[in-house]
Amino acid sequence: MNTTDRQAGRNVITRRNFARLVSSAGVIAATDFPCLTAESSAKFKAAVIGHTGRGDYGHGLEGIFANRPSIEVVALADPDPNGRAKTAAKIHAPRSYADYREMLEKERPNLVSIAMRQSDQHHAIALGALQAGAHVYCEKPFVTAPLESDELLAEAHQRGLKIAVAHTIRMMPVIVRLQQAIAEGLIGELVELRAYGKQDSRAGGEDMMVLGTHLFDLMRLFLGDPLWCTARVLWQGHDITPGDRRIVPDNVGYVAGDQVFAQFGFANGMNATFTSDAKLRETVGHWGIEFYGSKEAARINCDISPNVFIRRSTAWKSEGKTDRWEPLDAPLVNSPPAHNPGPVGDWLDAIARDREPECSGRNGAWAVEMVMAVYRAALSSGRVGFPLKARKHPLAG
Repeated sequence: MNTTDRQAGRNVITRRNFARLVSSAGVIAATDFPCLTAESSAKFKAAVIGHTGRGDYGHGLEGIFANRPSIEVVALADPDPNGRAKTAAKIHAPRSYADYREMLEKERPNLVSIAMRQSDQHHAIALGALQAGAHVYCEKPFVTAPLESDELLAEAHQRGLKIAVAHTIRMMPVIVRLQQAIAEGLIGELVELRAYGKQDSRAGGEDMMVLGTHLFDLMRLFLGDPLWCTARVLWQGHDITPGDRRIVPDNVGYVAGDQVFAQFGFANGMNATFTSDAKLRETVGHWGIEFYGSKEAARINCDISPNVFIRRSTAWKSEGKTDRWEPLDAPLVNSPPAHNPGPVGDWLDAIARDREPECSGRNGAWAVEMVMAVYRAALSSGRVGFPLKARKHPLAG
C-alpha cells in the first residue's frame, strides 16, 4: 500500500484513506474536498515551494490549497527571507524554510505546489517532492527538456503519485463549450489550426516556451498527439544554430530565435501551425488559436480567463467582404456542460480515484516535447517525428 506521510508514530495517509476522505458525495466538489468523515481526524499535509525574486510565484500557485478544510498547509520553502516571510503569512503556513530539501525531509507533505515560473528549477524540486512521497502540482512550463519529464513521469508512476501541470486553459468552461460545439459541427469539419504567440518583446523562442506551451497543449486537446513537425527559427535574420542559444531572465532553459514558424501534422490529414514574430503583433492581435472548419472559423483569445469567438463569414463581393467575430454563445452548444472541478480540484480527484489528471504531467511533457521538436526540425532543416528519439535539449549541443 502506498503511503505519503511519515511512517513512524503519525497518521499515515494511504490512497484508500485519501479516496475515502474526498469521495463522500461520490464526486469531488468544484472548490474543495468534502469535509472530513467522523472516523478520521487526519488532514492532508500540503506545502508550497517558490523562489521570490527568481521566478517568484506563478499565477497564484501559492494559494491553491486555500479554503479546503481537508488540507492543512504545513510549510513554505523560499530561499529569499523577505519573500518567504511575506508569503508564509499570506498562506498561513506555520513553518517556513530556506531550503526545500530540508522542508521535504522534515515535513513529509502529501501534496506539494511547485509555484515558481522558472522551469529550470522544476525537475530537481519535483523529483525531490516525489521521492518524499508527495503528489505534485507544478507551474508551467513543466521542465526544460524531454529527458527531465521522462524521469519525473517514471518516478511518479513507480510511486503511484500524480503530477499535474498548470496548463489550465484546457479546463476553462468556455474551452469545454468550444470542444462540444466543434464536436457538434458548429464550424463544420475541423481542418486546420493556426496558433499565434503573444509576439511581444519575448517573440520567438522565449514566447514559444513560455506561452506557446499553452497553445501546444490546446492543439493536442483538439487534435490528439502530433505525428511530425517542420519548422524555421530565425535569429536576427539568419537560421539559428546551437550557438544562438540564450538564457532569459525567467529561466525556462535554453531558447533561441526571434522568429518562429512551425507546422505540425496530425492524424486524419489535419495540420496546425505556430507563429511568433514581433512584426505580426499588430496584425494578429491577441495571442491564441484560430480553428478553421469547412463552414466557419473559431478563435480562442488566450488569457487567464480566455474568450472564444465564432466567425460569421460572408461571400466576397465587389465592395469587399464583411466578416463578424461573435462570442461563443452557450445556446449554440447542444450538450449540457459536464461537471468541471477546475484544475486543482481535478488533480485532487485524480489522486482519490487513481486516474490521470486532466492537466496531467504527461500533457505538460508533450507541450515541452513539441517545443523541442521545433528546434530540432529547424536545426536539421527537415521533418522530425514523434516521439523524439533524442531526449536532450536540441540547443544543448
